[in-house]
Amino acid sequence: MGVGIIGAGVISSQYLTNLTTFADLDVLFIADLDTDRARERAEEFGIPGHGTVAELLATAEVEVVVNLTLPSVHVEVGEQIVAAGKHVWSEKPLALDRESGQALLQAADAAGVRVACAPDTMLGASFQTALRTVRSGRIGDVLNALVLLQSPGPEAWHPSPEFLFDVGAGPLFDIGPYYLTALVHLLGPVARVSATSSIARPTRVIGSGPKAGTEFPVNVPTHHAALIEFAGGGAAQAVFSFESSIRRTLLELTGTAGSMAVADPNGFDKPSDLWELGATEAEVIEASGSSATRGVGVVELARAIRAGVPERASGELAYHVLDVMISISEAAETRQAVGLASTVEVPPLLPEDWDPAAATL
Repeated sequence: MGVGIIGAGVISSQYLTNLTTFADLDVLFIADLDTDRARERAEEFGIPGHGTVAELLATAEVEVVVNLTLPSVHVEVGEQIVAAGKHVWSEKPLALDRESGQALLQAADAAGVRVACAPDTMLGASFQTALRTVRSGRIGDVLNALVLLQSPGPEAWHPSPEFLFDVGAGPLFDIGPYYLTALVHLLGPVARVSATSSIARPTRVIGSGPKAGTEFPVNVPTHHAALIEFAGGGAAQAVFSFESSIRRTLLELTGTAGSMAVADPNGFDKPSDLWELGATEAEVIEASGSSATRGVGVVELARAIRAGVPERASGELAYHVLDVMISISEAAETRQAVGLASTVEVPPLLPEDWDPAAATL
């Protein structure tokens, strides 16, 4: 299936490293507002076409367009892709508000094309192995979860971190989708949330690259603490923070027959640890499956389109996660619990032998 990419920034190299090696995909074009940067990426990865967004969308052989633009224009660019009759793979988040997210999905439905969305870490060997273990009943019925995402923030290492502290980012919208998408897979759709938030510092300073030493404003909360209640009865406590000098990433599950520390959902190949009820030591659950990373969702989407079946990293799933994040923000602002209007069907497991690198189309 022919693939085009909009956005030649930092994340594009991670995608292209994989997309250009998957037998079921043919990366044909890369576009960027900076056409020189698009040309450089095309030359780096051997992509035959490069130039403007309009030129990409006019390329008939491109069926799926990977949207790697800034969160603030995900919907705007997504709507252009849909209007051109092409399928969308969007980086997260799907949108910045419920209305525009719904509008994009409705436009795609009317045009007969699909919208799928990151994260595709849920399709990686690490999470699929952990999910398969949980669904096998090893820890019994899952009762609750604990999520901790704590760090000082990305401004020390990212050369242009301003957008990560602006609307559509912060720890909740930038990192939250990995953990919240994982929780939906594990415990089902969310029914209600309560939350608090804070901003530790109104400005931050870029720590690396050509803009090192530049001060910039913080426009969104840098810490959210949430209580998440699931429609199926489980609950999760979650912290998403760029305010902690202690760096922690944690996703723990407690069930009726044991507990499990699930590997970081912002990754693809790490092991998980499982404690059966009464155990004093953990059983290491090694990741089993493909070691491919970002871009596997694009392959899964392409195969689902050809097979006429739903894709797993769907726009509907991404919209529900968006609804959760917005609801957490609203609950923090109002100090009132917020019920969710959206729901979603939890995607099925991938087959154990699923291989994104295989030639199947």
